[in-house]
Amino acid sequence: MRELEQEALAAIREARDLEALKTLKARYLGKRGLLTQEMKALASLPLEERKAKGQALNALKEAIERALEEREKALVEEELRRALERERQDVSLPGVEVFIGGLHPITLMERELVEIFRSLGYQAVEGPEVESEFFNFDALNIPEHHPARDMWDTFWLEGEEHSLPGPLGEEARGRLLLRTHTSPMQVRYMVAHTPPFRIVVPGRVFRFEQTDATHEAVFHQLEGLVVGKGITMAHLKGAIYELAQALYGPESRVRFQPVYFPFVEPGAQFAIWWPEGRKWLELGGAGMVHPKVFQAVNEYRKSRGLPPAYQGVTGFAFGLGIERLAMLRYNIPDIRYFFGGRLKFLEQFRGIL
Repeated sequence: MRELEQEALAAIREARDLEALKTLKARYLGKRGLLTQEMKALASLPLEERKAKGQALNALKEAIERALEEREKALVEEELRRALERERQDVSLPGVEVFIGGLHPITLMERELVEIFRSLGYQAVEGPEVESEFFNFDALNIPEHHPARDMWDTFWLEGEEHSLPGPLGEEARGRLLLRTHTSPMQVRYMVAHTPPFRIVVPGRVFRFEQTDATHEAVFHQLEGLVVGKGITMAHLKGAIYELAQALYGPESRVRFQPVYFPFVEPGAQFAIWWPEGRKWLELGGAGMVHPKVFQAVNEYRKSRGLPPAYQGVTGFAFGLGIERLAMLRYNIPDIRYFFGGRLKFLEQFRGIL
């Protein structure tokens, strides 16, 4: 019995891992273990000898279980110590720079403009870049062969007739084009909604024109539209004034000059005084929504079984170029940088939110 105890305790002390300890436990205390076999043999002994040997075997079992528990605890602590040593971080070392992406400067400028108008109660909506001739021109008081169409150098899609989802889910048939301005969303939104409302429409537009440092065939606009009872030019000027104040501070001012656009009457070109640059910035066009635009919307609604909703209301609209503002904000000398895809240019805007 003494030899069995010395053998078991020595083997447990020398166990190098939990798996070896598990094997030893099975060897001595398992169903076929040495100590278990000794326990089974007690039945064949005389009563007095059985009693004495049984007490000795129970003491040995307790000693082995206690040794197993202590060794298991020591092995677990040793494994934890080794793991901590392997995974230890030297916090005194300099950090490793993690590359993070950044938003495109056009996106940054667009988001800023949208947030300015959202703070004034406007809702931001978007529309399709592939547009029908009806929404891009006809409904905006620019019928076919009208000389005003020369103001927009248009990318036409191949084919005479195409199907395009209309604002009410129906097919708006007609020639398709890449939208030349964001103004088609004026008609699309009015057809599907009733006044009063205030919206802005950011988006990409396309013009077939020669590119240079200040002109591109693809650029971005922000369209604004407000419709309701009693809307006047004073409301329009107030909206542009709030934009100027948000962009350039309390020293900025607003200037309106008469200009012709087919879908507004009267129409105006607006400029904002840029205090830092000490000059006027011509930003876009604006005006009161032309009655013929409201008429086209009412006729479209009527053709789809909806009642006219644009009688006895007025509204104003404006549109401005986002690239111009972004070039000034980030001191970018050439509009073509925005679409060149050069990493050295885009990396300058990492981390700007």
